[in-house]
Amino acid sequence: MKQPAPATTPTLRDVYTVSRLNREAKAVLETGFPPIWIEGEISNLSRPASGHVYFSLKDAQAQVRCAFFRQHQRLLGLALKDGLHVLARARVSLYEGRGDYQLIIEYLEEAGEGALRRAFDALKQRLSQEGLFDVTHKKPLPRLPRRLGIITSPSGAVLHDILTTLRRRFPGIAVLVFPVPVQGEGAAEKIAGAIRLAGQRGDCDALILARGGGSLEDLWAFNEEIVARAVYTCPIPVVSGVGHETDFTIADMVADARAPTPTAAAEMLSPDQQEWLAQFARLEARLTTAMQGRLRNRQQHLDWLGARLVHPRNRIALLQQNLKSLAQRLYLAQTAGRRQARSELQALTARLLQHSPRPRIQALMLNNGHLYSRLVSSMKRRRELAESRLQQLMQSLHTLSPLATLERGYAIVQRPDTGAVVTDAGKVRPGERVRARLARGQLDCLVEKSHED
Repeated sequence: MKQPAPATTPTLRDVYTVSRLNREAKAVLETGFPPIWIEGEISNLSRPASGHVYFSLKDAQAQVRCAFFRQHQRLLGLALKDGLHVLARARVSLYEGRGDYQLIIEYLEEAGEGALRRAFDALKQRLSQEGLFDVTHKKPLPRLPRRLGIITSPSGAVLHDILTTLRRRFPGIAVLVFPVPVQGEGAAEKIAGAIRLAGQRGDCDALILARGGGSLEDLWAFNEEIVARAVYTCPIPVVSGVGHETDFTIADMVADARAPTPTAAAEMLSPDQQEWLAQFARLEARLTTAMQGRLRNRQQHLDWLGARLVHPRNRIALLQQNLKSLAQRLYLAQTAGRRQARSELQALTARLLQHSPRPRIQALMLNNGHLYSRLVSSMKRRRELAESRLQQLMQSLHTLSPLATLERGYAIVQRPDTGAVVTDAGKVRPGERVRARLARGQLDCLVEKSHED
């Protein structure tokens, strides 16, 4: 009977444990795949007591297990259930305990409107980076516009609400309506065209971009890039009054001002005539009072000047007399000042000569030269002693250094992966690699046999 061939030497096999295989497979999956977006339907949903959520995400052909840990559920805005179509951001991983390939969910939203929301966020981020939302580009609103342009649907209640508000607050403002569709196919292009037309005409002091409330899909025409760029480049200030107070669109962010509702946009651009009339009345009363007070003050000042009026000849004679008196006092003060200054200068000169520093400086310079000579001699002696001591220490260090041992033909054997020194041949198996450090350089060696003393 033919004998089987001998097995490969056990020391040359790299035998995996199951744990090691799963661990390395997990590392390959997690490093080989970046975080991904995945869309599918939830099935086999389970909620254990730990608070984590486990389910499968499937489409028509396949499914994958998912883990949605509790710490990632803080921003979850919907109730998870079987059959729910979702969009998730996840990391590809592997559960080592069972060897199951799975997805670790980091964020999850409902598909459908979620796609619109992603498009909204992407456009918002791109336009923000371009500077379309910067406050420095926003134009100031007119305090009292002569004519307002309204860009909205002519058939909706929005236009009626705006016109009613303008008539109530300030009926003297003229209105020019640019009728456009506010939702549906082609609405964004027509809205942008109306904005550009209003800018080219230049006969409006400000524009109101208005629409009633609705879902994200209903308001999508005001989230289109073409509308955002038309608002940004419009030379006329634009006030956005789209939707309700909680609705935010890209047009709101690019506009020079945002109103929570279309009616609020009309109020923002129209002054209250009752407040203006009241202000005019207050200003008229203040102006009348101020003018009457100013006239009284002028009359009193005129009376005071008339009482002080003196003939110019008498005034000149009095001033000449004062001038002569002041000239005499000035001459006497100057003479006395010069005399006193001369006396003080002589006294200070005498004191300065008594305190001259020249003798002391000469003595210090002589002492400095002597100290410098002593310092040079001392430093020379200390340097010679230090050099001698250094030579002795270097000779002792060389005698004890392991490098001196290597110079005599010995070698230091280390493990190449950890750098640990090998001192026992019994701890090295045939087939392992070691590194031998010599006096100059090193050798990478493969152990064929090991011998113990």
